Amino acid sequence: MNVNDSQSHRLSRVSSLPALESRDVIQESGPSARTPLVRLEAIRRTFDCGLVVALESIDLTVDAAEVVAVVGHSGSGKSSLMSIIGGCESPTSGRIYWRGAPVERFSAWSRIRGSEIGIVFQDFLLLPSLTAIENVEMSLMPRGVAGAERRRRAAALLDEVGLGKRKHHLPSALSGGERQRVAIARAIANKPALLLADEPTGNLDSTSAATVLDLLFEVQRGYGMTLVIVTHDDDLAARCPRRIRLKDGRIVEDSRAHRRDPADSGTERAGRAASK
Repeated sequence: MNVNDSQSHRLSRVSSLPALESRDVIQESGPSARTPLVRLEAIRRTFDCGLVVALESIDLTVDAAEVVAVVGHSGSGKSSLMSIIGGCESPTSGRIYWRGAPVERFSAWSRIRGSEIGIVFQDFLLLPSLTAIENVEMSLMPRGVAGAERRRRAAALLDEVGLGKRKHHLPSALSGGERQRVAIARAIANKPALLLADEPTGNLDSTSAATVLDLLFEVQRGYGMTLVIVTHDDDLAARCPRRIRLKDGRIVEDSRAHRRDPADSGTERAGRAASK
């Protein structure tokens, strides 16, 4: 079996894993130019038969091409909010709109996630038996991209995130920062409208974290996508034009006071350090 046959065999084996269970369907409508990308109305999320309230009375609008940080202490509801925005969980009550259309049923998110949402996780969640390029290819397979084109596009994405020379390495042979860059390449493979990053630097050292953050902001500008970063790090949040703070499952701050380019803070810090 040659290298390409072996690669295709591994990818086919992984792609045959069961998909997420679908239960419902989306209600379509034509969005206008001013329609928010996603809007939440009176969202409530509870667990354990209502004994644990993760989110309460969440009203939130996120526009196209916005850069938003969601901050709060552990247990504040950040991850639950991200899961609902990304269509990974259903709210207990409330309504969600995607491009102006109400998402009436949970199965609608399967299509939206596959084509319009990319997610970067704290723990990378790369498939350990696949190389970097194969991990990126996996996100293109549901779109029906042919093998040769899939490999070409995956290689180009890894070049874009600075890992062109590491594309045939398994995740175990990559550093934490490199693995997160593979995860970013995988998340943007389908050119999503929304990129969600859940504590993307939580498992990285400060140098790798700075590289990954700069890459996220670079990708956001280059693709013009909406970027929502979930973090407990106020310094990271300060680099975002908009900051949403959660406490006990409620939004207690929604600030648009930070207007500078996210890339500027890294440049400013470097300039200050050089002047000392």
